Amino acid sequence: MLKGISPVISPDLIKVLMEMGHGDELVIADGNFPSAAYAQRLIRADGLGCPILLDAILNLFPLDRYVEKPVALMLVVPGDPYKPVIWEEYGKIVQQHEPNCAEFERVERFAFYERAKKAYAVLATSEMALYANIILKKGVVTS
Repeated sequence: MLKGISPVISPDLIKVLMEMGHGDELVIADGNFPSAAYAQRLIRADGLGCPILLDAILNLFPLDRYVEKPVALMLVVPGDPYKPVIWEEYGKIVQQHEPNCAEFERVERFAFYERAKKAYAVLATSEMALYANIILKKGVVTS
């Protein structure tokens, strides 16, 4: 344990967050996402959901302010009536940490998978909400 670092941030996760550079992407994947199939680096967060991890990560992780939308969500498949309520929760968490990040990019499912293949790492959670996958693009620490 370390002071000031959430206990949901595992040693493997903190190592990856520290290794990542400006422009690298981190996928926080829900429990249904094929994380092992797409990850260059797989980090397990079994038993944890996406919102608690997103909040803990954003305490440490600057979003890229040089791109229009440093946060991306997987779009609902056309024809699927599901409405991802978790996206509202994500919006509140991101606004708390990054007030200038107003809008999220929306990425079609298979394009999201392709982007996940190129991400620096995939964080596999036990999140049960559907369409809870989110990508964060790392920025720079300025102070």
